[in-house]
Amino acid sequence: MDRAGEDDLVIEFVPPLIALLLAAERSKGGPLTEEEVLEIRDGATCIRSPKSLSEAMAEQRGYTDLDPERCWEQWRSVRTELVE
Repeated sequence: MDRAGEDDLVIEFVPPLIALLLAAERSKGGPLTEEEVLEIRDGATCIRSPKSLSEAMAEQRGYTDLDPERCWEQWRSVRTELVE
């Protein structure tokens, strides 16, 4: 079996993790805690997709999603731009 290109697969949150966290924060009516962010990340639906498709989807929606390994730090940084 030829597995060429399999290394090009990436994990993609569906919907994007940023959208999930933003919706959760708006529903809560206040900032999410680190534990809440990690719980949402851990319970989110993910798919494996080719890196090129993931990049095209990010370009189409206008932003790159959070890195699941660094989502708390990244969320704290981007949330101020998103939360009204």
